[in-house]
Amino acid sequence: MGVRMPPIPPSPSTGKSSSLSRLQQGLAQLEADDLLRNRSLLESHQGVHVRVNGRDVVSFCSNDYLGLANDPALIAATREALEQCGVGAGASHLITGHHQLHEAFETAFASFIGKPAALLFSTGYMANLGVMTALLDRHGEVFADKLNHASLNDAARLCGAKFSRYAHGALDQLEGQLARSTARDKLIVSDLVFSMDGDIADVEKLLSLSERHDAWLYLDDAHGFGVLNEGRGGMTEAARNSDRVIYLATLGKAAGVFGAVVTAHETVIQWLVQRARPYVYTTAMPPMLAGALLESLKLIKHGDNRRDVLREHVMALRQGLVNLPGWQLMPSGTPIQPLVIGSNADAVSVSKKLLERGLLVPAIRTPTVPKGTARLRITLSSAHGDDDIARLIAALGEIAGT
Repeated sequence: MGVRMPPIPPSPSTGKSSSLSRLQQGLAQLEADDLLRNRSLLESHQGVHVRVNGRDVVSFCSNDYLGLANDPALIAATREALEQCGVGAGASHLITGHHQLHEAFETAFASFIGKPAALLFSTGYMANLGVMTALLDRHGEVFADKLNHASLNDAARLCGAKFSRYAHGALDQLEGQLARSTARDKLIVSDLVFSMDGDIADVEKLLSLSERHDAWLYLDDAHGFGVLNEGRGGMTEAARNSDRVIYLATLGKAAGVFGAVVTAHETVIQWLVQRARPYVYTTAMPPMLAGALLESLKLIKHGDNRRDVLREHVMALRQGLVNLPGWQLMPSGTPIQPLVIGSNADAVSVSKKLLERGLLVPAIRTPTVPKGTARLRITLSSAHGDDDIARLIAALGEIAGT
């Protein structure tokens, strides 16, 4: 039996612990600053027409870009895999948790992307932590775009390497940092599609810099896989053929399922199997999900019609919002369409007015985006109908004119 620790003594003045009081004060301050986040309760399947908190709404905030999360073919594939392998994996991949369905998906994904080998992770966050902590230590240096996802920043800090950031898209600044670096191991890391702005990294220039300065290039394509380049994501052919490029795709967005997969040279993947702690020391993804992912990959391969519809929705929305007074629609050709409102309070207000009209578009606030650029992050899906897009355009026009 373990030793029982004594309780934290209460504050003499209030009867509460000082630590608890600080948390309560912090929550109160978040609420006062219009930064308190609340979880919406989904009461239906995932999709574009959902029931949230007791009301039916049209959702413009899901990353289910191809409408696969509730696709009948994926449901059928999951049921079939469930009968074959049960629910839980039961162990880590390096014990007895690596099922033939995991192996089959890794092989199929690497073939589809055009890289030699692949490795499944349970989440994109775990994959980013695993890759960067396996490849770098205190003798290395990470070079990161300032708008990279939080998981990439956390991984850079945790791997022990020097962490250098460059202004968003400022590749001249990056080149200077690389030229001055004395690190033994260098790694350039970038989102491929930036999740809050919707713009796309210049992969060719990043690859050129990595070659010139003998650095790894790690591309996080969470929002491009399944959508760009016939579904194969934002990598260029040169990046696909480069041994120094490591590519990540998450599988809970356009793929409609769960998890993440890293693809790279065989040596890199084998090293990750040995040294990526979030892979080694965790229970494997349920193999039935790998079965669903195999079906998802087939749908992505043959999903040109879905991608065509998605592109049409993007064009229609951008044309419909081009003249909204006072707000800025940021340039983006992806399903992520950021409409900058300004203050946290104003963004929250617009979001609430949309919800009153049955349209779910949450406000994105600081610290996720810079101060003064709070926005509606409108995300589109091929499952939206033309009438859904028209309804959102009309509602935003009404709100902007009031």
